[in-house]
Amino acid sequence: MSAPPLPPFAVPATPLANAWVTLEPLRPDHVQELFAIDREEATWRYMPSPAFADQTAAQAWCDHMRADMTAGTRVTYVIRRRSDDRVAGSTSLFDFRVPERALEIGYTWLAPFACRTEVNTATKLLLLTHCFETLHCGRVQLKTDARNTTSQRAIERLGAQREGVLRRHLRVQGGFVRDSVFYSILPEEWPPIQARLTARLA
Repeated sequence: MSAPPLPPFAVPATPLANAWVTLEPLRPDHVQELFAIDREEATWRYMPSPAFADQTAAQAWCDHMRADMTAGTRVTYVIRRRSDDRVAGSTSLFDFRVPERALEIGYTWLAPFACRTEVNTATKLLLLTHCFETLHCGRVQLKTDARNTTSQRAIERLGAQREGVLRRHLRVQGGFVRDSVFYSILPEEWPPIQARLTARLA
């Protein structure tokens, strides 16, 4: 007996939560909380844009992300740590490709107080569970700056497969054109990754 057909591929801005974090679709009232935690240049060293210089910059970043959400090309989440109800950073789903049921997880940044804590692992577990078990993705992609070896190690610890490097792929802050390292996770690879992330949090 054949499997029932999957629903049409769509990525709604749905709130998500597990025992460690809540992911809230970006709203205008998040600007102040995001600006309050983003004062470290090191946090955004490898991102396309720099840390927020002032609240105007934070507002412009949020307006840009929300415009993409309105256009249906991105879902940007604010990460809230449940242990203290504190905003800890942001992450996005984007590069939606309907025929392949594929998307990318990225533009992830965490406040310094949330680095090397359960927040990133819990966020990735929540997003990947949503991607594979609710959206029925056929591929989830991640990429990072080739200079960012810390991010590469973190992605590899997830169990994502390194696919290669696109050279001079993306212009980032300061006009630098970076090489990007690409990774992916396929549905058949998800169960052991889910078990590994769950065990790490336990």
